Amino acid sequence: MKSTWLLPCLVLLLLEERSKVSALEKDKPNFVLMMVDDLGIGDLGCYGNTTLRTPNIDRLAREGVKLTHHIAAAPLCTPSRAAFLTGRYPIRSGMAGRGILGVYIFSAASGGLPTQEVTFAKIAKQQGYETALIGKWHLGLNCERSEDHCHHPNNHGFNYFYGIPMTNMLDCQPGHSTVFFKAHIRVPYSALGLGLVTLAFLSYKGVVSIRRRLVLSLASLVVAAAAMFAALVATYPNFNCLLMRNGEIVEQPYVSENLTQRMTREALDFLERNSGRPFLLFFSFIQVHTAMFASAQFRGTSHHGIYGDAVHEVDWSVGQIVQTLDRLKLRGNTLVYLTSDQGAHLEEISARGEVHRGWNGIYKAGKSTNWEGGIRVPGILSWPGELPGGKEVDEPTSNMDLYPTVARLTGAGLPEDREIDGHDLMPLLQGRVERSNHEFLFHYCNAYLNAVRWHPRNSSAVWKAFYFTPNFYPENGTACFHTHACFCTADYVTYHDPPLLFDLTADPSESAPLTPDAEPAFRPVLAAMAEAAERHRSSVRPADDQMSVGNVLWKPWLQPCCSSLADLCGCRRDQATTAEEPLSG
Repeated sequence: MKSTWLLPCLVLLLLEERSKVSALEKDKPNFVLMMVDDLGIGDLGCYGNTTLRTPNIDRLAREGVKLTHHIAAAPLCTPSRAAFLTGRYPIRSGMAGRGILGVYIFSAASGGLPTQEVTFAKIAKQQGYETALIGKWHLGLNCERSEDHCHHPNNHGFNYFYGIPMTNMLDCQPGHSTVFFKAHIRVPYSALGLGLVTLAFLSYKGVVSIRRRLVLSLASLVVAAAAMFAALVATYPNFNCLLMRNGEIVEQPYVSENLTQRMTREALDFLERNSGRPFLLFFSFIQVHTAMFASAQFRGTSHHGIYGDAVHEVDWSVGQIVQTLDRLKLRGNTLVYLTSDQGAHLEEISARGEVHRGWNGIYKAGKSTNWEGGIRVPGILSWPGELPGGKEVDEPTSNMDLYPTVARLTGAGLPEDREIDGHDLMPLLQGRVERSNHEFLFHYCNAYLNAVRWHPRNSSAVWKAFYFTPNFYPENGTACFHTHACFCTADYVTYHDPPLLFDLTADPSESAPLTPDAEPAFRPVLAAMAEAAERHRSSVRPADDQMSVGNVLWKPWLQPCCSSLADLCGCRRDQATTAEEPLSG
């Protein structure tokens, strides 16, 4: 008799426990985190733009909280995204190099976000969330073999990935020049010319004898090097412009024209599939990074050429995602965040003279610099019922702050075995506190500490000190047109002793550095910042340099390829490339 009742009781207990787990899952908030590539803070209507139409993003700002002092942790894609995902300065994970390159330009490089890093996607996944990354990754792919995918998003907590492992390089669209078009600046023409003239003079004087075979050999080497460089440029799109779905390459090289449409469709499908459980979606736009593109229905819709058309398409995509959340009745339980990975890239002017750059508003310079135009980015958070609408916060915040914010809202704690540099935003957003927890923020140019920001406690001031600044070209400009981006190494910067000091509260455009005569607090402020910088440096543990020369160079055995080298790896496996109609606006 007892055994007759035992089975039904066990079934009831299991059902009750399952219903409790299901209820707990439904109580957890969802996350839609959107990052636009190279978008300037001045490109959005809610941040003062009057010539581009961004109604969907503007609506998010009206219905939520707009951060007006939101700082990217780095002024370049790769380190900024590493910091965003881990809540840590990129120097801590080895994602900041000491050479010229600050980002990956080859899909067959061996560097990438180390597997021991704990992303917010890993934390959410451990808490029962369904996780997805749709769009740009740019944090590495393989380590030792072409399919080990050690740095792949699937290996960093994202259950689903649809996007590009690299970035949208100029080469990824025919007729848009090449990322190597400034490579000639690295050739030591002066030294080579001087050497040839000296050799010719010594030969003429009879001091040395130059054999014809040597001359022919040198000429052959020059021709071979030129041929190899031409081959690199010609094949670059096939080897580096690839679209993946999870671990499979579905398009190589990808067709960018309707890529935002396809990505948006993937995002909507993900929301539909997971509407009954907690989810985290990181939607990482490929736009508005060059090579510039826009779908057919958006081309010609702006007064700012293809760049403005691309901004319009980004805004449309944001609207599609938010409308789907509304339709699925998920809006009230979903934290939506929108930002840019860094400021607009001011050097982006096409070979035909077309302006392919955004606007950083009143802020100086742009991408690849730690002037405000390079790191002050949009920050919009919306969560009806949990966050107030129409609120502005002018306290210093960072894109690293999303990490602890997401972790705590999922019910997880923060990792205790490492430094976390971000701070939970919820108390500030909800008005429970009035000041940011960031007293100091440290701004790196690659692996070099470039500047420090200080918001003293019990003061409204925000000070910023530069230890070095990039050498602009032309000199009276605010960009580095000679190199297409500003570099961090000694040949391309000017060091300052004492550091350049700015009061950002009074001079947000960084137009006039303060002097000891004009600012009584000049030396005490710099002393406090130097002390904070030293404390920060002492907290940075050595990490393997993921941006070393060996980790950024092309390695043929790591080359992802969806067909064969004879076919230059070309393939078209993505059914959505041409088969599906555009989504309605």
